[in-house]
Amino acid sequence: MAKTIIISNRLPLQIKIENEELTVTPSVGGLATGMKSVHKAGDSLWLGWSGLTEEEIDDNLKADVEAASAKEACVNVPLTQDDVENFYYGFSNKTIWPLFHYFTEYTEYQQHYWVKYREVNEKFAEVVAKHIEPGDKVWIHDYQLMLLPQLIKERYPDSAIGFFLHIPFPSFEVFRILPWRTEILEGLLGADLIGFHTYDYERHFFSSVRRLLGYEINFNEIIINNRIIRSDIFPMGIDYDKFHNASVSQQRKSVKDRTELHQELDKHQLVNPEVRFILSIDRLDYTKGIQKRLYAFEHFLEKYPEYRGQATLIMLCVPSRQNVDQYQRMKSEIDELVGRINGNYSTINWTPVWYFYRALPFENLIDLYSSSDVALLTPIRDGMNLVAKEYVAAQIDSKGVLILSEMTGAAKEMSEAILINPNNIDAIADAIHEALAMPAEEQITRIDTMQNRLKRYNVEKWADDFFNNLKEVQEQQALQSGKKLTEAMQHEVAKDFHKAKSRILFINYDGTLVAEKENPQKAKPTSEVIDILDTLAADSHNEVVIVSGRDKKAFDKWFKDKNYTLITDYGASCKEPGKEWTEAEGIDTDWKKLILPVLEFYEDRTPGTFVEEKNYSLVWHYRKSDPELGVGRANELKDQLTSLIANHDLEILEANKSIEVKNSDTSKGKAAMRKINGRSIDFIMAIGNDWTDEQMFRELPDEAVTVKVGKTTSSARYNISNYKNVLQFLKVLIAAE
Repeated sequence: MAKTIIISNRLPLQIKIENEELTVTPSVGGLATGMKSVHKAGDSLWLGWSGLTEEEIDDNLKADVEAASAKEACVNVPLTQDDVENFYYGFSNKTIWPLFHYFTEYTEYQQHYWVKYREVNEKFAEVVAKHIEPGDKVWIHDYQLMLLPQLIKERYPDSAIGFFLHIPFPSFEVFRILPWRTEILEGLLGADLIGFHTYDYERHFFSSVRRLLGYEINFNEIIINNRIIRSDIFPMGIDYDKFHNASVSQQRKSVKDRTELHQELDKHQLVNPEVRFILSIDRLDYTKGIQKRLYAFEHFLEKYPEYRGQATLIMLCVPSRQNVDQYQRMKSEIDELVGRINGNYSTINWTPVWYFYRALPFENLIDLYSSSDVALLTPIRDGMNLVAKEYVAAQIDSKGVLILSEMTGAAKEMSEAILINPNNIDAIADAIHEALAMPAEEQITRIDTMQNRLKRYNVEKWADDFFNNLKEVQEQQALQSGKKLTEAMQHEVAKDFHKAKSRILFINYDGTLVAEKENPQKAKPTSEVIDILDTLAADSHNEVVIVSGRDKKAFDKWFKDKNYTLITDYGASCKEPGKEWTEAEGIDTDWKKLILPVLEFYEDRTPGTFVEEKNYSLVWHYRKSDPELGVGRANELKDQLTSLIANHDLEILEANKSIEVKNSDTSKGKAAMRKINGRSIDFIMAIGNDWTDEQMFRELPDEAVTVKVGKTTSSARYNISNYKNVLQFLKVLIAAE
C-alpha cells in the first residue's frame, strides 16, 4: 500500500539518554505539533534525526533508538557531531536562517558549512532510498533539506515529491548574495510541488528562478526538461480542536485539579483583580524581536503610567541554538533588559515582567493562552507564527486581543488582529494600550472571525490542500506523458508514413528545427537540418513545407534553391520550389506607422530589447533584458497595444520573449489549409513549438499527425521534447522509406 514519507531535519520526538536508558517524549511546538495529526491520520513514515549523535549512541543503544523511533512510525537519520556542528548549526542556522530572514549582517559563507550541508542532504537521500516504494508520496519540510528534492528525483524520477518552506523566501536582491544560490534553486526544483505560506514568498522564489536560472514561469508553473513543477500558497493551519478543546477542559477543572501554573495565575488575579496579563511566547531567536518588544513594553509603562501595577508581561523564551554566538549575546541582553525593567518599576505587589527561560509542557501553554488578556507577538520577520493562531484558538469566551507583527506570514490571514510594525516601539506601546482598553464586544467580534477562519483552514485542510495539489501535478504529468511521442509511437507513425503515396509535412523553423536564439538572425540551419530536409524533399511522394513567422529575407538566403515550399510571415509570403515568391493580396502595412513608434519607445526605456521589422509584422524582442523588467514591460506593452489595435485588423502574438503585431487575416493554419484544400493527400503532419502553430493543429483534418515541441498544453495529438528529438524523429521517417 502506498504511504506518505514525511521528512524533516528532526523527528517529532525528544529522545534522550538518562542513566544509560532511553526516554522518549513527543516534541512540542512548530512543525512537530502542526504535523502530528497528519502523521497519525494515515499510513505515513516520518524520517529525521533523533537528536542523538552517532558518538552518543553505543552499539547497545543503537537498536533501542531504532525501535523507539519505529514505535512512533519514525526512522532515524544518523548524524555525527561534525554533521550537527557544520550542517545544522553551521550552514542551516548561520547561513540560510539569517539570510532568509534578512539578517545579512549575521550571515556566514563558509565553504566547509556548504560541503557538510550537501553531505547531510545526501545522507537523508540514502535513508529515503531504503524505505521508498512505488506510489509513495514524499513530503519534505524546511530549509535544512533544500537539496533533497533533487537528490530523490534523480534516483526516483517517477516519485511524487512535495516540498514546503516554513520560513520566508527572501527577495532576489537578498537571495542573490548566497554563493550557492543556483544549487539551492536546482535542489528545490527537484520537487513536483513547492509550497510557501504567503504570496510574497512565492513571488520572491519565482523572481530568483527567472533571474538566476532563466526559466519561464507560466502562472505558477515552471517546465524544465519536460517536467511540470508547480508552486502555490498554503498558509499552514493548526490543530484547532486540540487547542480549543484543551482550553475548555482546563477551565472546567476544579481548582485543586488545575496545574500548579494555572493555580498561581488564578491566585495572582485574586490578590490583584485589576491585573491584566500580556503574553509573549517565542523561541529565543533574533528574528523574533524580543529585545524591541521589551523596549516597547518599557515605553508603554512610561507613556501610560496608569497601567503600572495593572499590566504584567508574561514572557516565555524557549531555549534555542544555545551554542550560536548571536543567541548567547541576545540571551544576555534580554536578561539585562528584564532586570532593568523589573528593577525600575517593580513594587511589593507587582512585577512588570515575568520571565521564563525554558520550554513548557502543552498543558502549561494552554494555561498561559487561556489566562492572558493580550498576546504580544512582534517578530521582525517570521515565516508564519503559529503561536498567534494557537492563542486565538484557545480563547473560549471569545475575549482576548492579538497584537501581531505585520512581518509574519500569519498577518496575511489575521487582519482582525492589531497589526504593528515591529520596529516602531511607540506604535507597539500604543497597540498595547489599545488592546487593554478594547471593549469586550469588539474583542468578541475579532476573535470570533479569526476562530471561524482557523476552524475552516486547520492543519488537516492545509495538508489536504497540499496533497490534492500534488496529485493534480502528477495527473498533469501523466496526461503529458500520455501524449509523448515515444520511440515506439514514432515507428508506428513511420509505418503510416511509409504506406502513404502522397504526403505533406508542415514544419515550423525556430525551436522546431533549430534552437531558439537570442538573436533570431543567427539561427542558421545546421548541415544536419539541411541534410534531413533535402532527403525528405528528394522523395517525390513528399512535399516539405517550412512554415514560419519569419520574414522571407533569411529563408531566401538559406533555402532559395531548395526543393521545398517556404511559407513566411505567418502565411503572407509563399515560395514553391523553382518559383518566385508570391504575396497574399490586400495586406495593408500602413498600420506600422502607428505601431512602430510605440515599440521603439519600449526599446529605448528597456535595456537589452530591440525591435525587428518584418514585411508584414513588427516584433519587440526582450530575451536579453532583465527578466523581471522585461516581463513587466511586456505586460505594459500588451495593454497599450490592445487599445491601439482596436479599430485595425491586427492581432498581438506573444511568443518566447517577444511581442509581435501582425495582420489578423494571415496565420499558419490558413496557409496550411490553402496547401491541402481540394487535394487528396494520404498523410498530413504538422510539427511546431509555439502557440501560433496551434492554429495549424486545430485547422488541419483530424487524421493529421500533429506534434507539439515542448511540454505545454496543446491541441496537438503528440508531444516531443525539443528540436533535437524532432530531428531524430524525422530521421526515423526517412529510415522507414
